[in-house]
Amino acid sequence: MFNSLTERLSGAMQGLRGKGRLTEDSIRDALREVRVALLEADVALPVVKDFIAQVRMRALGQEVTKSLTPGQALVKIVNDELIRVMGEQNESLDLNAAAPVVVMLAGLQGSGKTTTTAKLAKHLAEAHGKKVMVVSADVYRPAAIAQLETLAGQVGAIFQPSDVSQSPVDIASGALAEARRQFADVLLVDTAGRLHVDAELMDEAKAIAAAVNPHEILFVVDSMTGQDAANTARAFDEALALTGVVLTKTDGDARGGAALSVRQVTGKPIKFIGAGEKPDALQPFYPDRIASRILGMGDVLSLVEEAERSVDKAKAEKLAKKIRRGAGFSLEDFKSQIEQMDQMGGVSGLMDKLPGMGQIPDQVKNKVNDGETRRMVAIINSMTPKEREFPDVIKGSRKRRIANGSGTTIQDVNKLLKQFGQMQKMMKKFGKGGMGKMMKRLGQLQKMGGPGGFNPRMR
Repeated sequence: MFNSLTERLSGAMQGLRGKGRLTEDSIRDALREVRVALLEADVALPVVKDFIAQVRMRALGQEVTKSLTPGQALVKIVNDELIRVMGEQNESLDLNAAAPVVVMLAGLQGSGKTTTTAKLAKHLAEAHGKKVMVVSADVYRPAAIAQLETLAGQVGAIFQPSDVSQSPVDIASGALAEARRQFADVLLVDTAGRLHVDAELMDEAKAIAAAVNPHEILFVVDSMTGQDAANTARAFDEALALTGVVLTKTDGDARGGAALSVRQVTGKPIKFIGAGEKPDALQPFYPDRIASRILGMGDVLSLVEEAERSVDKAKAEKLAKKIRRGAGFSLEDFKSQIEQMDQMGGVSGLMDKLPGMGQIPDQVKNKVNDGETRRMVAIINSMTPKEREFPDVIKGSRKRRIANGSGTTIQDVNKLLKQFGQMQKMMKKFGKGGMGKMMKRLGQLQKMGGPGGFNPRMR
């Protein structure tokens, strides 16, 4: 997410960071680059104009001209304005209502409402300890109800059956009655995708809302639609009185125009962003962390939180004890670490949150991909238990058998063994904790960077 915007903004800001003095000309040149970067990211024009005006006003004021490091002060202004445009702080779901709290999800066709419904159910259960029921009021899309039933089973939510012969209003009303009977804390109502120009379907959405009186109405939108996401959200808001927005498919959005436009255009907060198909690929939206990522400063705090959720603490402690005993680090341990990293979003997800990634050329980043990690797991799975524990026995004939079994080449096997050897050396340096200790060090880095990951040395 934000790859192109990060590259352009980082380039514009990089030339200013080390300057001891800024002129009106240098500020004007930098803001021209910022304007182009925002427009190329498909940010809505009114948002771009307001953003540039606010930065210019502050940049020409005393907080820059009187600063000992004016270039860095201007970078901070851009950071602050990005946060302002996206909403200052995270606004979570309001669950302070009599149970069951009804949350209705609406949006265009193909925006990802059904998968978002399941992801949100998982988030509410794990992060808030809520008993969640889900129901599909989509009687138009083939297999929509069956899809939600399958996803509900995966995330441990209560699924309320519905049928295409029923009316969406009856489905939602019946689900609310059943949620009360089963003492559910939250009822998530997944509605059919509709165009905002489709008066009949919009009237149906209004009728569903009138029937179940949702405490939250979330607009689910594909982030790759750019500024159109904000315009569509505004149209839905006029009909349904939205309480928030969920941006989906942000892992495929290299521009970021939707994230920078929605709040300003609609006045509605972005509450969650979805990145990927996995049930846990839904994150609360933090404007300060996103601003830090846009400016190439990473998002270490989210990375640490992801590690807290995803890393198997029992496995980590078992590995730590094993290494402390001097028992060594085996290929089985290596595989476990790879799988846990995959649960945290894979290599690409980790790189997106690490500071300085915006400065790494695309051709370098493209060489690091999650297909490589899956290939590594396949190679290790093709080994015998003895080979995983004692990799030194893996010679010519064994390498051929492993390569054939994993659908790879002998060169791939050699590469994995070399990477494993490097990991062994790293584990000796860590001494204990493996991935857990790495996350602790990243947490210390975040504290050094201050709130939102902004490096105080850049102020």
